[in-house]
Amino acid sequence: MCRWAAYIGQPTFLEDIVSRPGHSLIHQSHCATRCHTAINADGFGVAWYGEKPEPGLYRDVMPAWSDPNLRSLTATVKSGLFLAHVRASTGTATSRNNCHPFVVGHWSFMHNGQIGGFDAFRRDAEMMIPDALYPQRKGATDSEALFLVALGEGLEADPKCALERAAARFEAHARERGHAPYLRLTAALSDGVRLYAVRYASDEAAPTLYHRWSETRRGRAVVSEPLEDDEGDWQEIPPGSFCTFEGKSVRIEPFAPALWQAAA
Repeated sequence: MCRWAAYIGQPTFLEDIVSRPGHSLIHQSHCATRCHTAINADGFGVAWYGEKPEPGLYRDVMPAWSDPNLRSLTATVKSGLFLAHVRASTGTATSRNNCHPFVVGHWSFMHNGQIGGFDAFRRDAEMMIPDALYPQRKGATDSEALFLVALGEGLEADPKCALERAAARFEAHARERGHAPYLRLTAALSDGVRLYAVRYASDEAAPTLYHRWSETRRGRAVVSEPLEDDEGDWQEIPPGSFCTFEGKSVRIEPFAPALWQAAA
């Protein structure tokens, strides 16, 4: 399982989330504590928003803790909205195109979890990607496919419903041709203005997800694991939740792909 962290608020250096905290994302890449895989060494990536609608993107296949370019970038780049990810592969190759976050236009997306038996219905998943979006299919991961299908389902107009519909389609295929666990999903995505996050699983083992507002930083971190052990005000996001973060506001709604499966 992967680890990720996202931030929205007043611009801050990327290192304030990615590398400086005691249990930063880079620390989690070799010492995660709240997932089955303690080591996340199959690449990393950062997407950050600045003055243009489209985010900057840096990804590589090295372990996050051993890339001096990542430390230099996070120490000098300041952003009010960014996503960062360290990867533990669930089967696909370690390559830049398979590293998160994925970016299409002004949208960015990253995922922690799994789609059960994806190899058994990979061709069906590819067919779900609209023709207009298929040129954006650069890698081979289930995560990128899910993102592109969600874009095709109307992510621009209604992020929650679009991701629910996409998740429902993947979960239905996993139930029919894959294997349990059919879908485990914690994801962060952004349109460059808002930060969205989801926590969901088809079983009782949804990957962990937390958020915390910092008055000092005037921003909110959304993370797989709390960044400091001595900060007791991290709030756990309940399973089956879709969150919208904008400014200091937080909106948490039910995330229910099963409703779309029932309607199909």
